[in-house]
Amino acid sequence: MPIRIPDSLPATSVLEGENIFVMTERRALTQDIRPLNLLILNLMPTKIVTETQLLRKLSNTPLQVNVHLLQTKSHTPQNTDLAHLESFYTTFDQVKEQQFDGMIITGAPVENLEFEEVDYWSELCQIMDWTRSHVHATLHICWGAQAGLYHHYGVEKRTLPKKLSGVFEHTIIRKRSPLFRGFDDRFYAPHSRYTEVTLEQLLAKPELEILALSDEAGVFGVKSSDNRRFFVLAHPEYDGDTLAQEYFRDVKRGLNPAVPAHYFPGDNPSLSPVVNWRSAAQLFYTNWLNYYVYQTTPYDPSEIAREGQT
Repeated sequence: MPIRIPDSLPATSVLEGENIFVMTERRALTQDIRPLNLLILNLMPTKIVTETQLLRKLSNTPLQVNVHLLQTKSHTPQNTDLAHLESFYTTFDQVKEQQFDGMIITGAPVENLEFEEVDYWSELCQIMDWTRSHVHATLHICWGAQAGLYHHYGVEKRTLPKKLSGVFEHTIIRKRSPLFRGFDDRFYAPHSRYTEVTLEQLLAKPELEILALSDEAGVFGVKSSDNRRFFVLAHPEYDGDTLAQEYFRDVKRGLNPAVPAHYFPGDNPSLSPVVNWRSAAQLFYTNWLNYYVYQTTPYDPSEIAREGQT
């Protein structure tokens, strides 16, 4: 997909260098079509890295997508240049009157806090409530998934005995789901988190449907029965070296982390990891965007508001 992003966004040159079709604003203005409007609420501290990871996964289908980047107003990021935020990000007050075909809410490094202790929790709840009437389909990732499950369905997160980090094998539960069209019988995805939601908790919610599971890592994903909300407890968008960077960061901090499971060859951190999740991750994001956003979103964006009333 030719994703439409600002000409000067750092991800533009990275993706073009990978031979990914990126449509700049200048070129998009010459096309007379109805593009999809996608909003990304980026809660990760390394915002430019996360932008690039997500845009890479959203870039491989034949439609034009306008990507808008959103930050919280109630929290000032410490790891991203202010000029970058001012140039490319908007706040909720600036978009709350608009409708969006799709939205992604990322993870955040705040798992060890109670939800209500997070400084932007009230604002995030306001945004999640707003998605019911202003966003056709919302995809929540990792902590963003736990936050969404808690806010919308009352599912509590649980602290794990130790950090879950590694690349794990998963089994598809809903094999006929368009989300997994083109997938192999088993697929791999990175996980990186200190907390979990359990299968038993999710099965107790009849309005939720389990998508895929891992014997070691637990739930990969779940969605609402109306196909409006999707929750992924993994990080399929991660680059090949992301878990390594997290591991060596924690080593440097003296946290004595465990080596990410099934990641470094022979569990040897001196060896470069071999990526075995990239194709599945690409399919997942492409399928979500195609089957649950493009194929079902109203042609008239104003009709999205009516969906929240049904």
